[in-house]
Amino acid sequence: MVPAAIRHIAAVLALCLGLASQAAAEACRSESFEGEDYIVCSFDAVGADMRVFWRGGDGEPYRTFAALAEELRGQGKSLAFAMNGGMYDDAYAPVGLYVEKGVEEKPANTADADGNFHMKPNGVFYIGEEDAGVMETEAFLTSRPPADFATQSGPMLVIDGKIHPRFIPGSEFIKRRNGVGVSGDTVHFAISEGSVNFDEFARLFRDRLGCDSALFLDGGSAPGLYAPEMNRNDAWRSFGPIVGVVE
Repeated sequence: MVPAAIRHIAAVLALCLGLASQAAAEACRSESFEGEDYIVCSFDAVGADMRVFWRGGDGEPYRTFAALAEELRGQGKSLAFAMNGGMYDDAYAPVGLYVEKGVEEKPANTADADGNFHMKPNGVFYIGEEDAGVMETEAFLTSRPPADFATQSGPMLVIDGKIHPRFIPGSEFIKRRNGVGVSGDTVHFAISEGSVNFDEFARLFRDRLGCDSALFLDGGSAPGLYAPEMNRNDAWRSFGPIVGVVE
């Protein structure tokens, strides 16, 4: 017979696991804003085990959500959520700052060039022990907040409550897009179901999600989402950096 104390511990553990799974299941939902459809996944900045990932135990980029999920399963953990976490080159390496487990594996990219990444100000999404945030790249490099994980991308979508000055309302430059924003102690990840312009996407974060700061992660054919509770695994595309929540 199993001792009562052991049964009690097992019951508590089961309850905790059940609550964690329920929290993950409630994290992602469909949102409609100004006639466009999105999926938004929201997590507590401190309570959720958020990380960024790039390379597996073999030193090679994960490239897919499935590869990352499989490696985590081997460690007795599960991938509750994932999204592509920034732009990358032909070798699936981050094109800007990348920090994993406190180690800066790629330096910040402050070059002036063409393309979305270089539409300054660009920014950094970082995860620390006590908080998570989005900051303009230059501000991040100046203040250097404690960051266990960080990924650089661009452009910024929302800067101190204002939309990026180069965005054009009504622009016909529309694509599928994904990004991240922070409102208080909550981190919001969003991906558009259809094609939207930068101004529309930025207003989702500012006006619907209440984010004073938000960062574009990628667009076109690149955005991808892994949300098991929604039966969503965008497996048709390979990625460089991946941002995820682990249970």
